[in-house]
Amino acid sequence: MKPYLKEHPWSIIEDSFDKNYHQISESIFSIGNGHMGQRANFEETYSGESLQGSYMAGVYYPDKTRVGWWKNGYPEYFAKVLNATNWIGLSFKIDGEELDLNKADVKSFYRELNMKEGYLTRKFTAELSAGKVVEVEATRFVSIVNKEIGAIEYKLTPVNFSATVQVCSYLDGDIKNEDANYDEKFWDPVHVSAEDERTSVTVKTKKLDFYYCAMQETHIYQGDERQTGSVVNNETEKYSDVTFELELNENTPMTVYKYAANVTNRDHDISELEKAAALSLDQAVQKGFTQLKTEQSQQWEKKWLDSDIVIEGDVSAQQGIRFNIFQLNQTYTGEDERLNIGPKGFTGEKYGGSTYWDTEAYCLPFYLATSEQRIPRNLLIYRYNHLEKAKENAAKLGFSKGALYPMVTMNGEESHNEWEITFEEIHRNGAIAYAIYNYVNYTGDKSYLGEYGIEVLTEISRFWEDRVHYVEHKGYVMIGVTGPNEYENNVHNNWYTNRIAAWTLEYTLNVLDYLKDSDPDLYKKWVAKLAIKEEETSKWADIIHRMYYPYDEQRGVFLQQDLFLDKELMPVAELDDRHLPINQNWSWDRILRSCFIKQADVLQGLYFLNNEFDMDTKKRNFDFYEPMTVHESSLSPCVHAILACELGYKEKAYEMYLRTARLDLDNYNNDTEDGCHITSMAGTWMSVVEGFGGMKIKNDQLILNPFIPGNWTSYSFKIVFRHARLRVQIDQKHIDVTNESDVAVDAVIHGEQFRIEGKSSVSLDH
Repeated sequence: MKPYLKEHPWSIIEDSFDKNYHQISESIFSIGNGHMGQRANFEETYSGESLQGSYMAGVYYPDKTRVGWWKNGYPEYFAKVLNATNWIGLSFKIDGEELDLNKADVKSFYRELNMKEGYLTRKFTAELSAGKVVEVEATRFVSIVNKEIGAIEYKLTPVNFSATVQVCSYLDGDIKNEDANYDEKFWDPVHVSAEDERTSVTVKTKKLDFYYCAMQETHIYQGDERQTGSVVNNETEKYSDVTFELELNENTPMTVYKYAANVTNRDHDISELEKAAALSLDQAVQKGFTQLKTEQSQQWEKKWLDSDIVIEGDVSAQQGIRFNIFQLNQTYTGEDERLNIGPKGFTGEKYGGSTYWDTEAYCLPFYLATSEQRIPRNLLIYRYNHLEKAKENAAKLGFSKGALYPMVTMNGEESHNEWEITFEEIHRNGAIAYAIYNYVNYTGDKSYLGEYGIEVLTEISRFWEDRVHYVEHKGYVMIGVTGPNEYENNVHNNWYTNRIAAWTLEYTLNVLDYLKDSDPDLYKKWVAKLAIKEEETSKWADIIHRMYYPYDEQRGVFLQQDLFLDKELMPVAELDDRHLPINQNWSWDRILRSCFIKQADVLQGLYFLNNEFDMDTKKRNFDFYEPMTVHESSLSPCVHAILACELGYKEKAYEMYLRTARLDLDNYNNDTEDGCHITSMAGTWMSVVEGFGGMKIKNDQLILNPFIPGNWTSYSFKIVFRHARLRVQIDQKHIDVTNESDVAVDAVIHGEQFRIEGKSSVSLDH
């Protein structure tokens, strides 16, 4: 796709209207606040191709599984975040003709996502069929100050005519998900109301009884004068509106202010839902659009103080990283431990909005380094709260003990229904265990191990014990698995899966030893509660010692799986461009037989367990696998960028960084219309901080080994490490690390040991 977005350090800008890119833009220009989100649909009517999308966090539906051949162990349903009541709706009939950019002649068009202040604005000039020309300027946001409020300012000016205009401000709850398995609508009506300028729609899900109330109030001004026109209220089962009829004069603008409260029974009693919406809406209306927008700007300024990355000398890279950070901050705030991070966030419906292992593997590092400690802790507690369901998931697949966390979930139950993923991509369990290690290693919060961590680790370890089996000529093996590279299914001894399983067992034993030494009473409590036996821990130690890892002695590389070398090996560079992406041009059979790799697999293990491998091992494996990697998972480029930085492959690192940073902006994988790749956006942050910045934690110390891409003048990032807030700035000659807090921190920078006291800095050449 040719680039159509303008480069800007703080904004995403589209300065023309192309219907072919419309759904891509609907994803990219999405807005959210952690509680709700909205695709960048037009407020006014648009009859062209569009995915109208309004989403509420934590509200989902168990859509009945649809498969051709049912297999024992399949989940009964696929959990989906619901497309909810359209609260942004406005329509304009000018002397009876509807304003619709799919039918009008669009003379000019400008749209801007202002990431610095957190709002979306759009300007256009359009000529209707009768020759009437209108100018429109529309601004909207969802508040991060009051999570239940969305607000719109819509200014329409008749350029060359005077006319009667009907303005309809509506709430439409008669919505269905684009990805509904059986084209079923998931919402039932509960109550609608319409009185003067305020209307509401309350609906409930057909299953699970989620209740959702959207309530709006609409004000119209001509100049400074508030208009009432002739107000008509309409109500149907899941729809309500207020319609104004006004006389507009040539070159005299009309401004519509629309305020909407969006509340659910996740936060309020069902009996109090409409009252809660009214209270929230009253507060918003009293403040008015200008004050709400000012508060929005101020709150976003605080967010950027903690999480911004500044790149000088490369606007494309700067725009890319800020877009990724902006979407992460829009998607998850960490305030609600019941919530997690969906791969598309609030930008689309693909993947159902559910939780994947993406959170633990890719998102956690961002929140560890940019948020208060309770926020990443909540991500771990989310999984702890699902432990019993994970044990049920393992039992459903025939395991006698242990916990298997789901590949896809909303409530802890597995809701993924592709057998090669549901049954075989069990490496996801390792990411849950690694997240506990990563959190404790980064924060130093070892109390988590005794409160929650040891229980999760023990049950995951029990699963691994039950999943492996011993054969004389190899040791402990795992057959019939799918590794992170989903372009291979049902393979034997995926190196990464075997390694992360053994590592989990080892870490669990280490945590038990730690608890035994540090708090014997707590240790005894957990041993009794979990019924941990010596023969059990001895078996884990035996598995660790005798786990089988496929290895090629000649090349000195870990084999992705037992038969990987039986494939026809060739680099992606030898493929003609017409074959790429292979997932859109090849049969699945051809993909499975090929050597081509969707995302980091062996290299995922080298990234996670980085300190266990020497540089030569990392180099041999990177040089072998990266050339065969097609990077058709959004999660792939970041891991490769980080390893490339460590190996000194600066050009490859920068190539991979741009691919992850601008994955959606440049539509690399030809799928941005389905929604943005939110979880991989955290990988963009990792590419800068862990890649270019060389940040690691080792032996309770912060390690920094930064380098700077040749076309950058400088870059800087901030991290919170063990309650110290650090600013790291790198230019072509110097590295400066400033401690902006009162907490001293020990750091190793390019091999030199430093103790950085509070409110001080160190500087060195590189």
